[in-house]
Amino acid sequence: MKVVVCDDCIEDLQTIEILLEQYKESASDISFTVEKYLDATVLYNKILAGRQADIYILDMIMSDRTGLDIGSLIRKAGSDGVIIYITSSDDYALEAYGVHAARYLLKPVSAENFFEAMNFARSYTRIHKEHLFLVKTREGTLSVSYSRIEYIENYSRTLNVYLNDGENIRSIFIRKSFDEEIREIAGDKSFLQVHKSFLINMKYVKKLEQSEIVMESGKRIPVSKTRATDVKRTYLQFLSACYQ
Repeated sequence: MKVVVCDDCIEDLQTIEILLEQYKESASDISFTVEKYLDATVLYNKILAGRQADIYILDMIMSDRTGLDIGSLIRKAGSDGVIIYITSSDDYALEAYGVHAARYLLKPVSAENFFEAMNFARSYTRIHKEHLFLVKTREGTLSVSYSRIEYIENYSRTLNVYLNDGENIRSIFIRKSFDEEIREIAGDKSFLQVHKSFLINMKYVKKLEQSEIVMESGKRIPVSKTRATDVKRTYLQFLSACYQ
């Protein structure tokens, strides 16, 4: 498990480092690596390039990039990493919930409150650990949780990844075949390739028709004639498993 700490005050950064060491020593089953950042922009760029962590401990008020900037990017990248804000002001507590922050702790942070936040973060991480689909874009490599993907389309040798919130992430030109690009995610039980150019997440299927699948977004996905029988059978099996 990887923990990222970012605070532009070196004394506060060292304080969190000490608390993490104390937390690690509090139980034999606790194990994690720590990355520390004084410069929020450096961390921002690493997340933009696809570097992810399991737990983020962020100062809210920093120069150049705020804790909210970092938190928003983490969520935009599709990460379910746990965000813990540590700050000297409670002015941004409401905004913190907008990026689904797990805890909002005021400085100086007590060991008791910090340990509780870390216990929650570790518990959440174990339960919600999820596979990520990596998309190479012009802005860098983005990591997208499988659960956020409605469908993926291969169009003119680029991957168009459509998310459940309406966002579309477009890859750079792909050199491998579509089948190779989606091989890992296609092995997930929720995904089904219904056409040579389309992979769908069956969780977001609204209706199965004769030659098309209607997604929750309203998008109609063509079903290949050669795949039609297998698609119907697989989807019905998926539904049956969901309602057992």
